[in-house]
Amino acid sequence: MAIDLKRPVAPAPLWAVIASGLLTLVGLGIAIYMTIVHFVGKQALICNATGAIDCWKVTTSPQSYVFHIPVAILGLGYFIVGLAINSPWAWKSQDARIHIARIVYAVMGIGFVLWLVAAELLIIKALCLWCTGVHLVTFALFIVTMLSVPAMLSGATED
Repeated sequence: MAIDLKRPVAPAPLWAVIASGLLTLVGLGIAIYMTIVHFVGKQALICNATGAIDCWKVTTSPQSYVFHIPVAILGLGYFIVGLAINSPWAWKSQDARIHIARIVYAVMGIGFVLWLVAAELLIIKALCLWCTGVHLVTFALFIVTMLSVPAMLSGATED
C-alpha cells in the first residue's frame, strides 16, 4: 500500500494522543532511573535479587551494552525522542512523514525489546523488573501506534 504524502492526514484519536503521552512519560521516568543506577551503582537499585529476578545481573551483563553504549542510555534517548514524536503537536501534524516516523519508531522499539527479552531469558537467564516495565511500555506504545496511525494515514479514524 503506497502512502500519498500530499493527502491530508485524518485527525488523531484523542485516546492515542493521551495514551502515547502518558506511556512515554512513564518510559522516560524508568529510563532516567535506570541511567542513574548505571552511573551510581547497585546502592541505587531497588529490585529483588532472587534467582530468576535479578536486576543487577541483567543491568551489568555484557548484553546491557550495545556498541559500547549502555542500554539504559539508549532507552533514555528512545524516550526523549518519544517526547517529541508523541507530543500533541506531532499528533496534530498534517505531515504524513511524522506519522510514518512514529510507526518506524514503534517498530524499532519493539524489535529492540524482543532482542532484550531474548537476551534476558536465553543468555543472562534472569529478568529485570525495571527493564520489564520499559518493555511493557514500549509494547503498549507499539499497540497504540499500530491501532491509530495507519488509519490516520488512510484518512479513516474515529475518536
